[in-house]
Amino acid sequence: MLERFSFKSAKQKENHDEPWTGELNIPKHIAIIMDGNGRWAKKRGLPRIAGHREGMKTVKKIVREADSIGVEVLTLYAFSTENWKRPKDEVAFLMKLPEQFLTTYLTELVEKNVQVRVMGDTTQLPSHTFKAVTEAIERTEDNDGMILNFALNYGSRYEIVSAVRQIADDIQSGQLTADDVCEDIISDYLLTKALPDPDLLIRTSGEIRLSNFMLWQLAYTELWFTDVYWPDFSEQHLRDAIKHFSRRGRRFGGVKG
Repeated sequence: MLERFSFKSAKQKENHDEPWTGELNIPKHIAIIMDGNGRWAKKRGLPRIAGHREGMKTVKKIVREADSIGVEVLTLYAFSTENWKRPKDEVAFLMKLPEQFLTTYLTELVEKNVQVRVMGDTTQLPSHTFKAVTEAIERTEDNDGMILNFALNYGSRYEIVSAVRQIADDIQSGQLTADDVCEDIISDYLLTKALPDPDLLIRTSGEIRLSNFMLWQLAYTELWFTDVYWPDFSEQHLRDAIKHFSRRGRRFGGVKG
């Protein structure tokens, strides 16, 4: 069930939400659906691409903050398999953003020991986008600090279908049997096989849905929603989300002792 408390709490911060005096429990893995760039721009009478450009600045701020407070994995939903349906000029601009982002920020990521990863169907990316993300992956592959994982041309249903097909192929070839298939096996065939499931999911812009994002991996993830558009999402908003995460008792389907 989506927790209405979490959505209300995010709004309260705008009215000076009460300080959290307990010890912060930093999530190992935070996933973010970065939503609201277009509406941020429309509200200001600007073209949608202006919102995406501003949103890229927010990515830099949040990556730096997550790294500084000890987050181990930060997954950002950058472009979905459904986003190709948007106007061609907007899609073309979005495909330029990884290159622009990494051109200006890759050196800092290397220096900060951040490892860049990308999950999604990269075969459909334009050559300049593919080249930029490949270079980032290669230049940071030996880093062992925070993992910055971009979901790029990613869709969870596509991911699950692909995993099922691979499992079926391996059963047919004799590498697996049907009896071998369990939750751990399925997880091993997903694009996140080397990562822990997210502890905390953040979605900006006021929308309360998952939008085909990490549907398997989010089974027991804590969800936090805010009305704030992504370009306005700040380091303090990230800390607010972590405060509310720290208040929650995670039982994973069991009973708290």
